[in-house]
Amino acid sequence: MHEPAAPILVGLLFDFPQADGGESFAEAVRVGLDEIAAAGRLDRPVEFVTRLARGLPLGTEHDVVTAFGALDDAGVLLILGPSISDNGLIAAPLADAARIPCINYTGGERTRSEFMFHYQIGSLEEEPPLLARRLAQRGLRSAAVIHDHSPVGHGYARSFEDARALEGIETTGVAAISPLADDLRPVVARLRESSPDALVYLGLGVASRAVAVALADLGWSVPVVANSSLMFGYARRDWRDGWAGWEYLDGVADDNQMREHLREKSQRAASGPIGCAAYDMGRLVGEAIARAGHLTRAGLKEGLERVKQLPATSGVGGTTMGFGLYDHAALKG
Repeated sequence: MHEPAAPILVGLLFDFPQADGGESFAEAVRVGLDEIAAAGRLDRPVEFVTRLARGLPLGTEHDVVTAFGALDDAGVLLILGPSISDNGLIAAPLADAARIPCINYTGGERTRSEFMFHYQIGSLEEEPPLLARRLAQRGLRSAAVIHDHSPVGHGYARSFEDARALEGIETTGVAAISPLADDLRPVVARLRESSPDALVYLGLGVASRAVAVALADLGWSVPVVANSSLMFGYARRDWRDGWAGWEYLDGVADDNQMREHLREKSQRAASGPIGCAAYDMGRLVGEAIARAGHLTRAGLKEGLERVKQLPATSGVGGTTMGFGLYDHAALKG
């Protein structure tokens, strides 16, 4: 009787507190992986090794480094995470040093590297031009900007500054705020004095709640556009009413048949952008294993680079996924 093959270990690196310990994310990844296994393309089981870190902006760089090191020591062949650009910038050189292929799901393209692949949820670089274009379409020719004082917020703000100049939109005021701010009434009141046509929020999303509360308390009815951080609304239903009338960029669309396919398997995963992304990343991991010529870290890196034109569950219908040599951005279209 043959001994069973040793499982392939895949690390799940969470860089902020998970209410369920990461269970829902792992479940969605597993759904994607199981599709590849069900087709008979994997010759051994895949097991998850989970590490929970308290990274930036709530926690520390040390927590991210420690959690990454623990996954390295556990012998994982690939890591999914982190999810916040601040921590992606920390993890990318760690991935290269340990030569572990990783897929982060942050919004910043600067998190990519030789061994760090990227399933980009939102985009610090591409969302601001869309928002500036939308302001111009609505005839809103001036804007005040509130952005997080963090790598995420500053990345968004730089891109918006470039984009608004192209669209001929004037900036009447800019405020950099704590990503964890809970009282922004003085900031919002000051920006109101500059009489903008619109207000722009750019950041991780936590402080967007404080912006909404400040607008309500001040009775300021101004058009607001925001980056994809308002995807928090899928998880924080109690925040939604405060954003009534705001426009933002989402990560999922109702016309995507892949999302409908996922809904048949897991309504929980299909209900929001993180679940859809986790399912897609599970499929990417499965494809990397199936295409790897060698079940090593280097082999899985090469396997990821061989993935081409998989239909994506995120984005509008027709969005695809794939990597390549020096191309570590998953989503296309």
